Amino acid sequence: MLTLSNVSKSFPGVKALSGMQLDVRAGEIHALVGENGAGKSTLTKIIAGVYQPDEGQIEFDGEIAHWATPGAAKAAGIHVIYQEFVLFPHMTVAENIFIGHERRGAFGLVDHRQTRKDAVELLHRLGVDIDPDRRVVELSVADQQMVEIAKAMVHKVKLLILDEPTAVISGKEVELLFQRLQALRADGVGIIYISHRLEEIFEICDRVTVLKDGQFVASHPTAEVDRDRLVSLMVGRDMQELFPPKADPATIGAVVLEARGVVAAGRVRGASISLRAGEVTALAGMVGSGRTELALAIFGGLEMTEGEVVIGGQTFRKMTPAKAIAQGIGLLTEDRKGQGLAMLLDVASNITAADLDAVSRWGLVDRRQEDAIARAEITAYQIACRGPQNPVVTMSGGNQQKVLVSRWARTCRKVLILDEPTRGVDVGAKAEIYRIMREMAAKGIAVLMISSELPEVIGMADRVVVMREGMIGGELSGDQISEERIMQVATQKIAA
Repeated sequence: MLTLSNVSKSFPGVKALSGMQLDVRAGEIHALVGENGAGKSTLTKIIAGVYQPDEGQIEFDGEIAHWATPGAAKAAGIHVIYQEFVLFPHMTVAENIFIGHERRGAFGLVDHRQTRKDAVELLHRLGVDIDPDRRVVELSVADQQMVEIAKAMVHKVKLLILDEPTAVISGKEVELLFQRLQALRADGVGIIYISHRLEEIFEICDRVTVLKDGQFVASHPTAEVDRDRLVSLMVGRDMQELFPPKADPATIGAVVLEARGVVAAGRVRGASISLRAGEVTALAGMVGSGRTELALAIFGGLEMTEGEVVIGGQTFRKMTPAKAIAQGIGLLTEDRKGQGLAMLLDVASNITAADLDAVSRWGLVDRRQEDAIARAEITAYQIACRGPQNPVVTMSGGNQQKVLVSRWARTCRKVLILDEPTRGVDVGAKAEIYRIMREMAAKGIAVLMISSELPEVIGMADRVVVMREGMIGGELSGDQISEERIMQVATQKIAA
């Protein structure tokens, strides 16, 4: 269906792609993987007609293709669904699906009845039941994603490109998305699937192509490679090298925080956990088990209706974020864009956001001092940016995450809670975040990591606490830590 031969693309001072090769077949799901900066976005935009290649040839549907605009590529049957959906939130589902291609009746007026009818038909073909008259702003993220796919089907899509499609959904929503993609594959649609979640590549994709530094590395059927081999192709080193050595048990200190009998948000039902200085503790469990809610309750982001948090001999039954920060606790949230970063501000403002007193005089921020702090943190955490005034919105996910880590590393003296710290970042950035976590633990910080990636849990955790149905199902340490044991504890029934 699609063949790219020796495609190259340069921007001022940057060779984004060099001699790129790619072929995608009709009726297959083809993974495109690589670290941030590997060239995936540039390649996608060339296929979609946003950029034109400097060199090379594109063949689509048996013919040499030259798309001068995204509209031309879309007319040919190519549709891209980006991480940030291109939807109009206050328009209806039907209006969004057919925007620019409205069903019209007499005198050229929009035929709303036909528009709704055709929208229902497209959604039913996808196997979803969404009211075509609902406004998009009222839909779940998963349903918005289905609306994007329905938009593609309006154009008789032949090639569908999805950029990190599961970055904002989880659990059952991911399963439903995979079912829809498999149905499209069965209809002969070619799908390019871009994701940092390697377990998804092996679950849903037929083949995988690896990019590194703007160049083609390899292409294999997923059945012929494993996770370790794929990581090695992406980053040039073995999987085992991603994780720093674990702590010597003799160096792990005393308990610095203890949560007892926490009840919160209808999700946490009498959970208790202790965190020790110098130890990386992983909080594992199935989606919906209450992991995030327990972390938020400890930090004061959710109200504890029962229970208490003990820090340094002080007992708190009503915790708040301000109290938590004052006690030396930091929280890196799961939603870095919505709840973590101030997306319209620069790197310096984001790094100092949790400790404005340190950079303020008479109620005004001392920008010179703030910039000096930011420059030191940029160097220490190897944050790739143009400097303290770089807007965080323009940065990669991995570098945005390192900005947040540096923020909390400055203020937390006892406990750092990290909720899905490597979600949506590439393998190289993951390795950097793992290194930072270990360095903080080595300084005596108690690190609590919430993660849905079992290889990450196994590679990083000195101790694993497993949640089930809002309660603590069990703890594992040392040789007990394995995928099988974690899943056994996570899925066992807890006695009433």
